[in-house]
Amino acid sequence: MDFNVKKLASDAGVFFSRAMQFTEEKLGQAEKTELDAHFENLLARADCTKNWTEKILRQTEVLLQPNPSARVEEFLYEKLDRKVPSRVTNGELLAQYMTEAANDFGPGTPYGKTLIKVGETQRRLGAAERDFIHSASINFLTPLRNFLEGDWRTISKERRILQNRRLDLDACKARLKKAKAAEAKAALWSDEVEKAEHELRLTQTEFDRQAEVTRLLLEGISSTHVNHLRCLHEFVESQTNYYAQCYQYMLDLQKQLGSSKGEIFSGTFIGNAESTSPPPAATSPPAVAAATLPAVPTIPVVPTIGGVPNTVAESVLNPNEVKPPASGTRKARVLYDYEAADSTELALLADEMITVYSLPGMDPDWLIGERGNQKGKVPVTYLELLS
Repeated sequence: MDFNVKKLASDAGVFFSRAMQFTEEKLGQAEKTELDAHFENLLARADCTKNWTEKILRQTEVLLQPNPSARVEEFLYEKLDRKVPSRVTNGELLAQYMTEAANDFGPGTPYGKTLIKVGETQRRLGAAERDFIHSASINFLTPLRNFLEGDWRTISKERRILQNRRLDLDACKARLKKAKAAEAKAALWSDEVEKAEHELRLTQTEFDRQAEVTRLLLEGISSTHVNHLRCLHEFVESQTNYYAQCYQYMLDLQKQLGSSKGEIFSGTFIGNAESTSPPPAATSPPAVAAATLPAVPTIPVVPTIGGVPNTVAESVLNPNEVKPPASGTRKARVLYDYEAADSTELALLADEMITVYSLPGMDPDWLIGERGNQKGKVPVTYLELLS
C-alpha cells in the first residue's frame, strides 16, 4: 500500500515538473533542448507522410465508393471484424432493370433486343467495377491503412516518450542551474548540486536512448515510401485494366448497335410511318407509274411527324444517288474500323481520311462519307472531324 502511494506521488511530481517546464518554455522563461536539423527534417517528413497518406486514403475511398452511407457501413463491418456483405453495383442494377423491361416490352422487338444488349454490357461493366474495387482495396487501401494504424501509431507513441524525456532533461538542467547559483552563496548546497548532476546524467542517458529509437523509426519512413510507391503502381495497373475493359465493352456494344441500326429503322419506323401517312391525293399518279419514273438526283425533303424529322427518307436514301452540297464538306479521320451493314453504308478503316457532309433530314448520328468513287453513310462516333 505504501509503495503504491509513493509511486502515485512520484508520478504526480514528474507530471507537475513536466507541466512547469512546458509552461515556462512557452512563456520564454526556460531554455529548451533543440533537436539537430536532421532529426527535425525527419519529423517534418514523417508528419507530411502521415497527412498526405490520410488525404489520399480518404479520397480513394470516395472514388471507389461515392455513397457515404455505404462507406460508413463498410467501416463498421471492418471495426467489428466482420466480412463486408457483397453489394450490387450500379451497373449491375441498371442491367437488371433493362432486362426486366425487355421482357415486358417483348425480347423479340427491336427495343427489347437493344435493351438486352445494352443491359448485358452494363452487367459486364458492373462486374469489372467490382473487380477493380476489390483489387484497389487490397493492393492500395489496405497498405495505407496499415501504415496509419500500425507504424504511425508506434512513431507517435515514441515521439511522446521522447518529448517527456526532453522535458525531464530540461527540468534537471534548470534544477542544476539553480543549485549551482545557490552553491555560490552557501556551501550547504553542495549536496543539492551533486544530486542535480546525478539526475541530469540519468535523464540525459534516457533522452539519448529515446532519441535514437525515435530516429530509427523516423528513418523507416523511407521504406514506407518505397512500399507505397509499389502499391501505387499496382493501383494504376488495376485502374488501367478496368478502363480498358470498359472501353472494349462499350466499343463492342457500339458496333452491335451500329450494325443493327439500319435494320431497326427500316424494319420498324418505316412500317410505322407508312401506316400513319395520309392516303395519296386523287391526282397522284398510280404506284406502278411512279415506279417507272426516271430517278431525280435531288435531295428529298423530309417531312415531319409531330415536329420530329421523319426517318423514311433517310432509310430509303441511296447515298450513291446524291451529290455533295456546294459548301459544308469536311475532312474526317477514321478512329476505328467499321464494317458496313448494307450497301447504303461505307466501310471504314482506322486512320484513313475521308470527306464527309450532312444532308437535310439525316439522323445527326450519321454523315455521308466519300472515299474516291465510293460513297455511303458513316457513323459520326467513328470519326474525328477536322476543321
